[in-house]
Amino acid sequence: MSSIFEGPRTATVQRKTNETDIKIQLRLGSLQESGTSSTEQVIDIATGIGFLDHMYHALAKHARWSLVLTCAGDIHIDDHHTAEDTAIALGQAFKQALGAVRGIRRFGTGFAPLDEALSRAVVDISGRGYATIDLGLRREMIGQLSCEMIPHVLESFATAAGITLHVDCLKGNNDHHRAESAFKALAVAIREAIETTGSNDVPSTKGVL
Repeated sequence: MSSIFEGPRTATVQRKTNETDIKIQLRLGSLQESGTSSTEQVIDIATGIGFLDHMYHALAKHARWSLVLTCAGDIHIDDHHTAEDTAIALGQAFKQALGAVRGIRRFGTGFAPLDEALSRAVVDISGRGYATIDLGLRREMIGQLSCEMIPHVLESFATAAGITLHVDCLKGNNDHHRAESAFKALAVAIREAIETTGSNDVPSTKGVL
């Protein structure tokens, strides 16, 4: 699959199993941040699950990613394979696009409100996939996405990306708002964590990540 994105911090990932067929093209940051003059952001997501599309769109928009993601999955069975596998593929694409962990801030923190809901995300580009997620969702489903899959999506993304995530919804009554504020907070945290510092240092006392 040829990529519509070129240059640094880009990735193309295809992941095909008996359950899903996924294609992802990703660019981290704007073209201007990659050294060109254009700042056009491209986001086109079609997983077959509307609320999952909405969450990935929020993540990409506020992380300043360009993201094209398509998935043909077995949603006639349920949402599990599509949600999990797209998160894995997106994590793989993020890791590929970021490349060597040098010259970045490494740590990032983000807060995002959505009306009455407020979420916090803390990110470490650590090389170690780990996530602790507490969104306090009460509904069984939001649209066609089961609420139990929402934290699992974040966990699967973190594991595949090799990063550490702590994402908590601190307050809120509406589960749609709670989930969306969490993805937006994550976007803000990731955007901060992968900012360049102008150095070529590995941001670790170990000298390697």
